Amino acid sequence: MTGAFLYDGIRTPFGRYGGALSGARPDDLAAHVLRVLADRTGLDPATVDEVVLGAANQAGEDNRNVARMAALLAGWPTAVTGSTVNRLCGSSLDAAMQGSRLIETGDAATVVVGGVESMSRAPWVVPKPAKGFPAGNETLHSTTLGWRLANPAMPTRWTVSLGESTEILATRYGIDRTAQDEFAARSHQLTAKAWDNGFYDDHVIPVPGTQLTRDEPLRPGTTVETLARLKPSFRPDGSVTAGNASPLSDGASALLLGDERLADRIGFAPLARIAGRGAAGVDPEVFGLGPVEAARIALRRAGIGWDDLGAVELNEAFAAQSLACLADWPYLDPDIVNVNGGALAIGHPLGASGGRIVNQLAREMRRSGSRWGLAALCIGVGQGLAVVLEATA
Repeated sequence: MTGAFLYDGIRTPFGRYGGALSGARPDDLAAHVLRVLADRTGLDPATVDEVVLGAANQAGEDNRNVARMAALLAGWPTAVTGSTVNRLCGSSLDAAMQGSRLIETGDAATVVVGGVESMSRAPWVVPKPAKGFPAGNETLHSTTLGWRLANPAMPTRWTVSLGESTEILATRYGIDRTAQDEFAARSHQLTAKAWDNGFYDDHVIPVPGTQLTRDEPLRPGTTVETLARLKPSFRPDGSVTAGNASPLSDGASALLLGDERLADRIGFAPLARIAGRGAAGVDPEVFGLGPVEAARIALRRAGIGWDDLGAVELNEAFAAQSLACLADWPYLDPDIVNVNGGALAIGHPLGASGGRIVNQLAREMRRSGSRWGLAALCIGVGQGLAVVLEATA
């Protein structure tokens, strides 16, 4: 088996719900990152064996295989095939994992992966009525986030909202409001510092027709004191607020994966090798713990331990969820986690976040000189994914 390598990655700035990117269709956002990735790497799109993109919604303009639609809209040859992955928040990380397997098994030499989400443009849906002319009212269901049209056979403890699930974790792990707000403030402060220091300048690309140059949810002046003024969002006496939860967001990401020979074709070396992968399931009402076992699996398959890691990207769905995972990783140094900020400040467009954290991890590994890094995220309905990267230079 050959190795699978990450050569480059880009993303759009992430926009707020109803914000600067809300006028852009998700298939156009995805096409944009594909087009720019090819242009900046000198990649001939005709040599791409597969496009694999993640998307969590797929109920609106991202329907009917957005990966194929994006490749066509990008002007790539019709011979380039595409498939769309839906593992909710883990969709684009799953896309990267699937793309790396294609390369390792020899089924592909060059794969472009990533993901897209426009939570702003997620439609409302109405179930088809049982008969053509119903006498009563019909209900619109939002497809933006969380359960919709849940099967009544599903246990109700599993179908609680993501916020209520996070309240359960906060209670179970004794994570109080102050700890959550401190973690959220850290995310904003580190993200702002990373932007000011130029960390994001070489891989966050603007979207035509918009003025957005930085992540829109970012609030550089965020402090524990400002966050403390917010009211709980899910329980009257709860601790989860809009300030310590990741915001609804829009955006797209793309990664170029290939075998060793791709370096000769495009003229530069890869950033990292995909060295280990892991997936794990947990009870849906504690979905936020999904990364815990997934990371252990990925580390074991990479043949390394916690002490070998020099950088970690843990997607910050909620502050309490992230802190619960860190509590279950006692051998991990928390100071190497999300050192350039995380989703609480950057945003969390579900289908695009996995691509963001993998690319961000590889670039932080290069910046810090780390050999090994871990990217992990939680997934609604109780799953987690993780990938281990090994630096190549």
